[in-house]
Amino acid sequence: MKVTIIYDNEVYPVREPKEKVSNGLYKEGLVADWGFSCLVEVENTPKILFDTGTNGSILLSNMEKLNIDPASIDEVFISHPHFDHIGGLSAFLNVRSDVRVYVPVLLRGVRGAKEVISISEPVKIHENVFSTGELDGIEQSMAVKTGKGIVLIVGCSHPKMADILKAASQFGKVYAIVGGMHGFSEFDLFKDMELICPAHCTAYKAQIKSRYPDKYVVAGAGKVIEI
Repeated sequence: MKVTIIYDNEVYPVREPKEKVSNGLYKEGLVADWGFSCLVEVENTPKILFDTGTNGSILLSNMEKLNIDPASIDEVFISHPHFDHIGGLSAFLNVRSDVRVYVPVLLRGVRGAKEVISISEPVKIHENVFSTGELDGIEQSMAVKTGKGIVLIVGCSHPKMADILKAASQFGKVYAIVGGMHGFSEFDLFKDMELICPAHCTAYKAQIKSRYPDKYVVAGAGKVIEI
């Protein structure tokens, strides 16, 4: 699978010429802004846009810079209804309406999509893609089953991380986590993971990196993670 971070509080650091877009590199012109969105690509599975950031113009511009065609995206997965995760949804649906949108039950009134599916309980979306279900009445996360284990994609981790991991673990052992982790500080919960990529609202990035230097992956708009 491949995860491309499209929208984040930071832009991924340049390591090579800016015109290259591979191995976590990015084109010149990507914009950082408070919010989160990433493209999740899994073999033999529709392409899924996870969250949509705050600003639709930034979302679509960053997609263009990353050579991501909105027409290639089949589905949208919304973690929770805070504006920094749904702010770009209307703009995206204006250019790509023929999509299915998965939302937590709390989010109502989504218009402009082919189909909107409300999720409350853990559910299999595709053969290797699952939702944890809406936890604590606010947020769902995505669990992707790979040959190495579950890759967990989180929006802000408003529910307790222990509850998110428990919900994801019903689909397999959690191998990696990518996304916003808010004020999470129970770092021992990550001890059995192999890849940790804190993004967006994560308050304790430095502490997580210090605790797990060999597992830590720097996030940012333009970062590509292949598993």
